[in-house]
Amino acid sequence: MRRFLLAALVGTLVLLATAPAMARQAPVSAKAAVTGGQSVKQEPDLRVGLAVKQGSVTVSLIGGKGTARTAGGKGASLAAGQSYDVRWQNGAFLVGREKLRGEVLTVRPSTKADGAGEFTLNGRRYRGALELRHKGGGLTAVNVVPVDGYLRSVVPEEMPVDWPAEAIKAQSVAARSFALASRGRHASEGYDLCTTTHCQLYTGTTAEKSASNAAIKATRGEVLTYGGKPIEALFHTDSGGMTENSEDVWGSHVPYLRAAKDTPAKTMPWTKTISRADLERKLAAKGHDIGKVRSIALSPLAIGRAAKDRTASGRVKTMTVKGTKGTATLSGTTWRSLLGLKSTLFDAKLAKDMVTFTGYGSGHGLGISQWGAERMATRGASYADILHHYYTGTKLQQLY
Repeated sequence: MRRFLLAALVGTLVLLATAPAMARQAPVSAKAAVTGGQSVKQEPDLRVGLAVKQGSVTVSLIGGKGTARTAGGKGASLAAGQSYDVRWQNGAFLVGREKLRGEVLTVRPSTKADGAGEFTLNGRRYRGALELRHKGGGLTAVNVVPVDGYLRSVVPEEMPVDWPAEAIKAQSVAARSFALASRGRHASEGYDLCTTTHCQLYTGTTAEKSASNAAIKATRGEVLTYGGKPIEALFHTDSGGMTENSEDVWGSHVPYLRAAKDTPAKTMPWTKTISRADLERKLAAKGHDIGKVRSIALSPLAIGRAAKDRTASGRVKTMTVKGTKGTATLSGTTWRSLLGLKSTLFDAKLAKDMVTFTGYGSGHGLGISQWGAERMATRGASYADILHHYYTGTKLQQLY
């Protein structure tokens, strides 16, 4: 399930939207969206950062030979199945015994033989090509891989492959849209996307599964767009009954990330209890020394009902804890991070020396609810139905 954004993401995600708000529209066929007057582009590559500040790396090719080459410099032939230690030495890349001068070394497997076009880096297998650059006192390793080759690892990491096919297709389109919208997120580090939940989980070819490969193939080139650009198609594990508006999570209004109701409500219930003393210690550690906790001020939870301290979905906007030395009013997102709660869709109760949090759902609540998608698909919804339910006013288009 989604591990990133997901339960552990903190900080600010900058979400840009340049077009005016649009009403939620009916699903459109992505194939039909490409008219005879439109040209379908070639599948783009993504640059995925695999490792940074490495003293050396070990590289091998799978299924065929290949080359290691620097721009404008000589190249070296690499044999299939043989491991090569690569390091930076005296202003050049040392590949085995070959010395190659240049700023970037590209290791490119042959694509002629069956099973070729793959390589291993430090024992982990990937599709596409490998770029190595001497940066920050060590080697930065970047996987240059076509979008759908990248998705073959991402999608099964983010959604169970035994779920309905339409749910997996929806996840595939969302992941593709997010990846294309997020190119350049790590530009200062020399690549587009990382391999963690800060972007999307990417572990190479060992993650690939036939069901997710089929979903990726069935939706090849399809992305969700708003204002003509791919959207940052965020997703989370379970909404608890209603997704959230972007400004109530990250502070920025994004017209395609609007709260949407899910059926049934109050899904994935959870409870967490901590001691009053533990709550006091956690607050003090974050600069809120309020003394002994005396009371908690929070409106009762009603999914889909806003209050001054709750959002339109019912999630906690702010919660106030009063103590003998002061008061702490923090955002729901801050409370979730501070206390390790599964979501901000919760109630809180102080009784004796314990504080009990009861809530629903899992994750930040933006975009697709993955369990919601599973339920919609089980009831017969198509992947287009699912996508348009969760991403307001978007178009499903085929870009390649």
